[in-house]
Amino acid sequence: MDTIYALATARGKAGVAVVRVSGPQARDALLPMVGSFGPPRVAALRVLKDGDEVLDQALVLLFEADRSFTGEIVVELHLHGSQAIVQAVLFRLGQLPGFRLAQAGEFTRRALENGRLDLAQVEGLADLIEAETELQRRQAMRVFSGALGERSEGWRRKLIRAAALIEAVLDFADEDVPVDVRPEVLALIDTVVAELQAEREGYTAAERIRDGFEVAIVGAPNAGKSTLLNRLAGRKAAITSEHAGTTRDVLEVRMDLRGIPVTVLDTAGLRPTLDPVEAMGVALAIERAKAADLRVFLMGGDGTPEGIDVQADDIVVQGKSDLAVGEGLAISGLTGHGVDQLVDLVAGRLEQRTAGSATIIRARHRQVVEQSIGALESARLVVMSGADGDEIAADALRLAIGLMDDLVGRIGVEDLLGEIFASFCIGK
Repeated sequence: MDTIYALATARGKAGVAVVRVSGPQARDALLPMVGSFGPPRVAALRVLKDGDEVLDQALVLLFEADRSFTGEIVVELHLHGSQAIVQAVLFRLGQLPGFRLAQAGEFTRRALENGRLDLAQVEGLADLIEAETELQRRQAMRVFSGALGERSEGWRRKLIRAAALIEAVLDFADEDVPVDVRPEVLALIDTVVAELQAEREGYTAAERIRDGFEVAIVGAPNAGKSTLLNRLAGRKAAITSEHAGTTRDVLEVRMDLRGIPVTVLDTAGLRPTLDPVEAMGVALAIERAKAADLRVFLMGGDGTPEGIDVQADDIVVQGKSDLAVGEGLAISGLTGHGVDQLVDLVAGRLEQRTAGSATIIRARHRQVVEQSIGALESARLVVMSGADGDEIAADALRLAIGLMDDLVGRIGVEDLLGEIFASFCIGK
């Protein structure tokens, strides 16, 4: 296998740049450059040389294969963050026999292939790199730390026990089995199904944490929706005007709302109109508002919003409190009055929806869970029906066990790897 290398930190001028090397020749081939290595996993200050020429003074770390991220010998060179130094070191590494520049995500792929990570952890790592908010970081770290792998292994052990009991009955079909194993088999199946169903129910919340919630600001024309969006965004994201109907399209601003990833939608004012362009904007506003995770109805402006009704979980506030204060929470996007209270209210509603978030965070996970539930429900029905279906029950249990392997990437996921690792940077 080739020894791979790459810049593991962001490109450009920086205080420190880290170059990572992984593979069978990482230690021996670098020895002439670094002079000597310190103890494994202990940083040692070394002068890096290309023959007689000094490239840099760097901290050098050596990781043995059983203690490294990739499961191979890894060397990290912590350089001064000059682009010239980085390019000189990378050029020198490229001249070493058996060395080549790493592909996107190749370090992580080797960690998967060498058993240092399972596929769910790789997906968690990808989400961790992309995390923009605290809630996304926590969720991704939970998966990267192996929470899904631990859960799937627990389900797998229970199902192996259930399958072994059924297989024992089949092996001694011509003899009297002294103990009826069916109650224990059913209990094991029911336990796993209940936990899988809880994961399935919590998937939507986990997906929203990963991809972000949509919050639509809805109201009549001239209610102050765009001004509120600008206040929330902290910049002029939307054009505001005293003339009604300024907003024709749906404007989106992604933001971190108390640690929750949120895309706030500024929609066209809802009113009947003969203007075909404005009518298209109103129709789009109604469509996006109905699909949003949460709606904020901003009352006031020119009339009342038409085309969509206020639901029980919608938030209703009075707009333009700088001009007139109505009943309930009144806000002003212009002065900021009441906006913090509105943010707290929105964040509180969304936090309630994230409370039951699952460990499964991707559509692939959900599909495997749904298939597993189907297989186990079939097995349960057969076990309850009597001994004639033991072989069918055993097959269904084996299918469910195989799906647990799919969940963490033990089998049947080769076609997914290219897509997953394409999202990684070169040095990861």
